[in-house]
Amino acid sequence: MARIQGRVVIIGQGYVGLPLAVRAAEAGYDVIGFETDARKVKLLDAGVSHVEDISDERLAGVVAAGRYRASLDPTDLEGFDVAVVSVPTPMGDGVPDLSYIESAAATVAPRISPGSCVILESTTYPGTTEELVGPILEAGSGLRVGEDFHLGYSPERIDPGNETWRLENTPKVVSGVDAASLDAVKAFFDRVVDRTVPVSGTREAELTKLLENTFRHVNIALVNELAVFAHDLGIDVWEAIDAASTKPFGYMRFTPGPGVGGHCLPIDPSYLSWQVKRSLGQAFRFVELANDVNEHMPDYVVRRCQALLNDLSLSVKGSDVVLFGLAYKANTGDARETPTRGVVEGLVALGANVSIADPHVADHQFPEGVARVAGTPDDVAAADLAVYLVDHDAFDGDALAATDTPVLDTRRVLKGARVHYL
Repeated sequence: MARIQGRVVIIGQGYVGLPLAVRAAEAGYDVIGFETDARKVKLLDAGVSHVEDISDERLAGVVAAGRYRASLDPTDLEGFDVAVVSVPTPMGDGVPDLSYIESAAATVAPRISPGSCVILESTTYPGTTEELVGPILEAGSGLRVGEDFHLGYSPERIDPGNETWRLENTPKVVSGVDAASLDAVKAFFDRVVDRTVPVSGTREAELTKLLENTFRHVNIALVNELAVFAHDLGIDVWEAIDAASTKPFGYMRFTPGPGVGGHCLPIDPSYLSWQVKRSLGQAFRFVELANDVNEHMPDYVVRRCQALLNDLSLSVKGSDVVLFGLAYKANTGDARETPTRGVVEGLVALGANVSIADPHVADHQFPEGVARVAGTPDDVAAADLAVYLVDHDAFDGDALAATDTPVLDTRRVLKGARVHYL
């Protein structure tokens, strides 16, 4: 019988782990947020959040109530009823880096007791829960998965900056290595979210997350490549997208942009492609093509900048270019895998003087040697070219577009005589 009351530990207190930890504490669990970064632990225990989706007030509330505590001491994990692993799973040279999962599982394993439940939440390839995590937990605990303790997988669906779909009202896919494990995973999340969606096995749940993001990745690549060709053909791709979006069936709107970013889209589909290649010896051609298209969108943005400066009889070398947005998406400070870095690298390589405006991203995440500006109309007026990469609400788009400086708007949110679109 699973113990769903009592102590919960969340391994990893980042963009996924911290929202889950706070929500679980609000739902009545006693939560330990395990984190290896001592600076983060100190801030969290002081009620200071480093994740924009979790306000200082929410965090301070569960800290003051005694429901949440951050820790970097593994002994604080002793006696847990539920442990959730929410650690990064980056790609390195085209190969999944599972070292964070392995380390987390090894940390949890000696603290497992009969009846407890371990849940993997990190994005990964199908089979990771049973083939990798399970054996590590058994070796470190001396207990058996399914017989002595429960093991499951529940993919995260955190969308940073989304004020409509939050952790608690986004349906949560849940799974277990057996029926009892599924029941334990479901029982935990039933108190945390409004709706759980059980699936038959962990591999199906692992594939669910990869399917969701591969679907987006491929369709974004489609409209990105279409935008490139439409521009060369003299066709307004945005008008075509608007027109197609009036069809009430058989069409879903996707829009072009400077590339894809965050932890999910640039990485998750590659996990699936890697698994298919490793297990079946075949190429997942849709994913590989989408990777190629989306990875080269920053290069295309640079080429468009070069063309716009040429129209002004200016060389990229020596020109002042101000970029709006370093985060990978609007209204968040998350700069993981942001396509803006590719744009910066391309422009700097051509000799441009690049500055960036982003009110959400911390100073230490800015590219080395690139100046930070406030993003005022004066900053635009002082530049030879402005590039609008992220549509933060904090930017005054009308004022930016009203200057005499040409603007390349990669999001089609600005209007003005000097505004150009992808």
